[in-house]
Amino acid sequence: MRSITHFDLQYAHRFYNFKGEAQYLHGHTGKLTIEVEDTINPGVNMVFPCNEIKKTAWHILQNFDHALVLRHDDPLLPAILAVYEKQSIRNGAPTNTMKGPAFKTDLATAYPDCRLVVTKETMTVEGMIKIVHELLRDKLNIVKLTFVSGDNTASCCYPSPERSIERCPCCGIALNSAGICPKCGCRKE
Repeated sequence: MRSITHFDLQYAHRFYNFKGEAQYLHGHTGKLTIEVEDTINPGVNMVFPCNEIKKTAWHILQNFDHALVLRHDDPLLPAILAVYEKQSIRNGAPTNTMKGPAFKTDLATAYPDCRLVVTKETMTVEGMIKIVHELLRDKLNIVKLTFVSGDNTASCCYPSPERSIERCPCCGIALNSAGICPKCGCRKE
């Protein structure tokens, strides 16, 4: 069975070297849907609490919210960083508290202090799905991702996971490596 949750992400980007309106810097409200599959946890009668899916995913995804997403070779990138440096905000500001941990993968690098994500490829809906899957595949049993941005939508299905994530019988969230629930302290029997 599946648990499904949604995220709204506000971001700005552009399609560098694209011939059309998307070559200009512009913003979107994107909607990401994550579908997680596993057995039903008999203790709480659910696959995975949706609020815990949100918490697990948001820890990483908040780097995309209210962020600028640019391709690594976009000539705007050095200009933006120079302006941030001049304004003394390249390394963060006291008001920049809604940020996740920095990350670097083959597809993207997050610079949370300056609300910037630099991607290897153009940030299309398909590109976002690739990035999200790469970031979360070891944390959640993802079987489907859908991303909607403006008039564009992409979706990708993944094979059912061969593993089951050990979950707390009291609250349903993933147990840590010691078999203890980080939320309520319950121990694996």
